[in-house]
Amino acid sequence: MFKNYTIGFPRIGEQRELKFALEAYWSGKAPFTEVEKVAKELRIRHWEYQKKAGIDLVSVNDFSLYDNMLDTAVMLGAIPQRFRKIEDPTERYFAMARGTGDTFAMEMTKWFNTNYHYIVPELSSDDSYRLDSSKVIGDYREAVAAGYNAKINLIGPLTFLGLSKKIDRGETWELFGKIMPLYEQLMKEISMLGDEIVIQFDEPIFVTDIDPKIQPLIKIAYDTLAGVNENIKIVVATYFEHACEATAALLHTPVHALALDFVHGPKNFDNLEKIAASDKTLIVGIVDGRNIWINDITKSIDIMTQIATFIPKERLAVGTSCSLLHVPFSLRYEAQMDPEIRSWLSYAVEKLDELHLISKIFYNGSENLTDTDRAKLEANVEANLARRASTRIHDKAVLERIATLDRTERDMPFEERILLQHAALRYPPLATTTIGSFPQTPEIRKARKAYKNGTIDQEAYEAVMKAYIDDCVAFQEEIGLEVLVHGEPERNDMVEYFGEQLKGYGFSQNGWVQSYGSRCVKPPFIYGDISRPEAMTVDWITYAQSKTEKSMKGMLTGPVTILNWSFVRDDMPRSEVSRQIAVALSDEVDDLQKTGIKIIQVDEAAFKEGYPLRGENIPEYEAWAVRDFKIAVSKAKPETQIHTHMCYSEFNDIIHTIEAMDADVISIETARSGNALLKIFKKHGYKQEVGPGVYDIHSPRIPSVDEIVDQIHALLEVLPKEQLWINPDCGLKTRKWEEVRPSLSNMVEAVKIVRASL
Repeated sequence: MFKNYTIGFPRIGEQRELKFALEAYWSGKAPFTEVEKVAKELRIRHWEYQKKAGIDLVSVNDFSLYDNMLDTAVMLGAIPQRFRKIEDPTERYFAMARGTGDTFAMEMTKWFNTNYHYIVPELSSDDSYRLDSSKVIGDYREAVAAGYNAKINLIGPLTFLGLSKKIDRGETWELFGKIMPLYEQLMKEISMLGDEIVIQFDEPIFVTDIDPKIQPLIKIAYDTLAGVNENIKIVVATYFEHACEATAALLHTPVHALALDFVHGPKNFDNLEKIAASDKTLIVGIVDGRNIWINDITKSIDIMTQIATFIPKERLAVGTSCSLLHVPFSLRYEAQMDPEIRSWLSYAVEKLDELHLISKIFYNGSENLTDTDRAKLEANVEANLARRASTRIHDKAVLERIATLDRTERDMPFEERILLQHAALRYPPLATTTIGSFPQTPEIRKARKAYKNGTIDQEAYEAVMKAYIDDCVAFQEEIGLEVLVHGEPERNDMVEYFGEQLKGYGFSQNGWVQSYGSRCVKPPFIYGDISRPEAMTVDWITYAQSKTEKSMKGMLTGPVTILNWSFVRDDMPRSEVSRQIAVALSDEVDDLQKTGIKIIQVDEAAFKEGYPLRGENIPEYEAWAVRDFKIAVSKAKPETQIHTHMCYSEFNDIIHTIEAMDADVISIETARSGNALLKIFKKHGYKQEVGPGVYDIHSPRIPSVDEIVDQIHALLEVLPKEQLWINPDCGLKTRKWEEVRPSLSNMVEAVKIVRASL
């Protein structure tokens, strides 16, 4: 049926076409018909890329205007009560994702341990659900009509339930009996579309530590779904780790194939004998869908050959480890990249070629390759050899410094440090601040681009940036914020900015990856040993501090976040790469405090997302992640206050780890998820100071003064005023000034009202 297989494909467009179409529609500059036109063009183009690369089945329904989990909630009729008054389905769909003027958006959080965000479905025992299969069937018919052999991608029922939240009492699993009939009905409707249809159910929840009481639901679900009609061939896809327990259950169901990740889940090899004893097809995820390095095709053929000693070739297919959504689109637009480094990379389109070439060699032998394919294989072999031997990767000085490192944490315990900090900084209870960034205006982006392109000189560039900083400082002074930030106009991205100044980092022109909705990021990549040739932030922060008598925060991105939001070299343990980054950052912390900066924020926004998906691997990660944060701030004097920030984190299981990081102040996201997170800090007896987000910056709506007053009072029910800071729940880079000005003004006014009432 298929010899090669992709789990999914990027959807934002190679030039971010979908992003710009969506944002034009949201701003009222274009009708929704323009979004639909662009979306259709992209779907066809992406299917054509897959077909031309020799992929046997193109992926259908992996395309979304915002998020696949949101699409699934809409498909199942899981519409939260507060949105049901919106009659227009398009308006309602985007309201669920982004909120409206009077309705808060659905919660958003990270997709397992990736930097992609999904919308969290809200379920209730009182809700009645109803299937709407129009998008799924419409996309499939569109692909078939255009002449493509297609498979249908769906979020599996157990992953949908496992990643949803129940807004009334109980667990989402209790709704299994309400959701499964809708999936069964969907199978019946799909079965009428053709003689033989492949349906991929994404079930990444299976790679986590599944509750034993949930385990029996796997067999029940797939006995049901695969038994609807014999013309349906079900593929259950898991990725990011091994799925050994679920595999054992699925082998006793009528599903056609299992797609397993052999890049990030090596324990999947342990199940080969069991799979061999079944009748299942195995899709071997061997082309890395999460990283940008070229595949070692010779090694991949060896692995496929090894697996073929267990399972006959006719029951094997070569696959991607996960959806290619997590890598950039194509190297075609990287003309300015260093040719040597470029030869080591592979984006989504190039991974399709790798996939096809591996399957060709595996099934037909290298002796039967065309001259073109033989040249591709030779280039792949040469590039892998060159990368391993390159002197640009290894830095003896960095390795020697790491080996002799003797300072790994601060000298004084928190209880003593905080007294010195209060005496030096003199900030009041419920101190107000922001997380760091202010809106990135078109003028700022234009100036930054012009400077990079050489069309304006450094003096002109700095003048634009400093004028922006002046405005930011003046605005914060005007509304009465107590601890200020410089707004970060010089920073294109909180990781890329630092990567550009660290030795061992590489950068792309067009390496955009979707983060959520229309939001895209362009992660840098680490190809060699990391060091800091010179100060990275000192000039900008000290300039901003010179414009105010109030405390100005130094803003750094932490080592674990820099690691997790980069494409990381795969020839060294991630823990060692992280330690190199931490040592480099420790020099920056020291330089900032030497110039008089008394508060330094070291953001670890991606700390939680880097957690292993299996509990057995968590202690090792926590150990080196905490180690490296402490190394990064180890040179901070006791009176220098260290802040950190974390996003989208369920803290109940890692509160002890956060405490071990030993930051003086932590700011966290609580606006969408309520104060449940904060209660964990109280229950644990957390001593350090906390800045819970009092409003959601991922939504364009402006919170009222009364709303924020209520939120602060709710915070005070959990923690005392002396322990609380008041701030938005994340940086303001993606918002507009017309949203930021009133929102922050309302926040400061709300604090004044609350203070007066205490």
